[in-house]
Amino acid sequence: VYLKEEIIGAVVSETDITSQIRLNNELYMTSEKLFHLEEEVRKSLPSVNPFANIRGNSPALKQTMEIVKEAATTNAGVLIYGESGVGKELFAKAIHNLRETDNAPFVALNCGAIPSGLFESEIFGYEKGAFSGADQKGKKGKVELAKGGTLFLDEIGEMPLEMQVKILRLLQERKFYPVGGTKELEVDFRVVAATNRDLKELVSEGKFREDLYYRLNVVNFKVPPLRERLEDIIEL
Repeated sequence: VYLKEEIIGAVVSETDITSQIRLNNELYMTSEKLFHLEEEVRKSLPSVNPFANIRGNSPALKQTMEIVKEAATTNAGVLIYGESGVGKELFAKAIHNLRETDNAPFVALNCGAIPSGLFESEIFGYEKGAFSGADQKGKKGKVELAKGGTLFLDEIGEMPLEMQVKILRLLQERKFYPVGGTKELEVDFRVVAATNRDLKELVSEGKFREDLYYRLNVVNFKVPPLRERLEDIIEL
């Protein structure tokens, strides 16, 4: 607050995010239970076809599946393009099932569904007492949970710019600090990202880091929408 060009005070606006953190923790626990149930079901099925949940025999879909099979022969980062609802996560899971062991975790993170204030703690986890409202036991982040498996970053184009720097460092060094932590943790995982936006355009607009784009975009493919494979409607 200025009075005759002299600072005489300040106004601070604070927001209590305790309820957001509690809801986020409930969502986290529910997601974990669902994930473990899916894993148990997958393990109990004999020789699961990695494309079992992807329906259709159209040329466009078959071509996409061939790219997936080729991409899964490497540990390279994969970027999946596609409109909302085309099944990008199904293809991410197919890549995971093709190149990982039965016990390897598949951990999904929707970058567009997490409040920016909680983003870092959701990805990297936090130590006990790291911030007000935090679980007293601390919490493992998605990165640590994905150790030895696949980290799926859905809607990567929605990731806050300040988090992109930290994700880039993580992908380069495979090391990170939990929020409030002093010990650096080391992890090994494969990354698959997905987006319904044009990342090149976001790069040119300064909304997405160019170096992160090239780190993620080692292999890319587009999941065709149903209007481009009408012959699959009957099977669906």
